[in-house]
Amino acid sequence: MKSKAVVFYAPEQLELRDVELRELGPDDVLIETYWTSISAGTEKMLFQGKLPPMQMTSYPVIPGYETVGKIIQKGENVPESALGSFVYVSGSLGYVGVNAAWGGASAYIVSPYHKTIRVDAMTDLSLGLALPLGATALHAVDLAEVSRKKVLVLGQGAVGLLVAEIAKHFGAELVVATDLNAERLAHSSANIRVKVDEHNLVDALAGMLCDVAIDCTGSMKAIEHSFAHLAMNAKVILAGFYQRIDLPYHVAFMKELTFVAAKQWRLGDLERVRDLIARDKINAKKIFTHRSSAYNGIHEAYRVAFNDASCLKMVLNWKED
Repeated sequence: MKSKAVVFYAPEQLELRDVELRELGPDDVLIETYWTSISAGTEKMLFQGKLPPMQMTSYPVIPGYETVGKIIQKGENVPESALGSFVYVSGSLGYVGVNAAWGGASAYIVSPYHKTIRVDAMTDLSLGLALPLGATALHAVDLAEVSRKKVLVLGQGAVGLLVAEIAKHFGAELVVATDLNAERLAHSSANIRVKVDEHNLVDALAGMLCDVAIDCTGSMKAIEHSFAHLAMNAKVILAGFYQRIDLPYHVAFMKELTFVAAKQWRLGDLERVRDLIARDKINAKKIFTHRSSAYNGIHEAYRVAFNDASCLKMVLNWKED
């Protein structure tokens, strides 16, 4: 079977082309894609040819790890009840003659059934796209143990916005959010929002110190600047991705700071965040700021997703021409 898919065929070169799907195995399902979203982090690095060389990152390659669609065929070992259900899937390796990193940006996807997560309970099924970033944010908040604490969230990109939402849901006493982008801060549910290149965080906090900082920027500079606003024995959650850790030790020493690296999510976190979204406990819709057809204007959609600071997440709609 053939499917239309987004293919990166050389650095900074992409097209929508026909690809061949492998046949379904007994434990597989065929998913008809309704929506995919574009990652402005890892997918951009893949597009630019900046990811470590591996088979999965070698051109030609299908990107995408945020996909929601409907199961339309199943293997013999998959329960009958799966047919017709809407699921989130983190991509696919089910292609012939093209690599997949991560393979989700395709009109049809072959995936093992156990790698799908049902999202039928969501009022807006497209919000299933938020599961991986939501689970990443949830895991960081779990590690931070935010209940009755003052929480400083560095960065209000998609993950940072969800961290602020989830921290408030789990009983943070106060959530303070910082960013350099006013539009991103405007989306934030934090109690205090500070555009740090224009306003002094010391003034905004009025001398108050925070019990935990959750970094969603990936910036050593942002983390270092947060130290002045942390209390003794505060915890710093590293929820970005970093080439190296380079921080002034003497400040961490004087305040006995604890540093915790957050690696994506734990087993069950995808389902937990799905249920939070389905029950309207957190607002995940705010991170999807831009939408485009998957068939028309695909080059512009990726340009905006990768280069427009106002674009938190771009959604590609595969069900409209």
